[in-house]
Amino acid sequence: MKIEITANNRTLQGKGASRRLRIAGKVPAVIYGGETPAQSIELDHNTLYHKLKLEAFHASILSIDVDGKKEKVLLRDTQMHPFKQQVYHADFQRVDPKKKIHMKVPLHFINAESSPGVKTSGGNVSHVITEVDISCLPKDLPEFITVDLVDMDVGDIMHLSDLVLPKDIEIPSLEKGGSDLPVVTIVIPRALISEGEGEGEGEGDEETVDSEDNKEAE
Repeated sequence: MKIEITANNRTLQGKGASRRLRIAGKVPAVIYGGETPAQSIELDHNTLYHKLKLEAFHASILSIDVDGKKEKVLLRDTQMHPFKQQVYHADFQRVDPKKKIHMKVPLHFINAESSPGVKTSGGNVSHVITEVDISCLPKDLPEFITVDLVDMDVGDIMHLSDLVLPKDIEIPSLEKGGSDLPVVTIVIPRALISEGEGEGEGEGDEETVDSEDNKEAE
């Protein structure tokens, strides 16, 4: 998905200037990285606020137009008002097409309802993590990584090393010998376990009563 945003150069600095920008419906921001000095910019608040609701906005190469000059950037950070629905500040990092980037991308889980653990055994899918830190060239950055649960049964655990990654995508934590973290598992709901235990206890009681009745009959 190609996402473009428009911004303007910001010349005035300081808390007072930023406060006036916010009152005027703007968001102070900065573009940094590369061999170019950091650049202070301002964006339309409502436009940015709605863009932030898009999952792809957080895991895509963005095209930002600053007074007619376009650059490729990544959204690196946002600051929100403690209780208002207001964006206070945003940080964007310039992208070098020849250098690898590190980025957290979301995981999209599919075919849970078709898996033996859910369809046959009535289990629930438990998502341990919902995003993963990857490394790749900017041109290879995926919006998300698909996790297929079609073969998972109750008790199965899928780890980072089990993920099917797009071409030229790496998980740095695995490359450095880090922990092979669990991603998703399928478990039996506690309610079903309790029902099973209750049924077992009932059956045992009936057997005991029958045994006592037989003794009295003798």
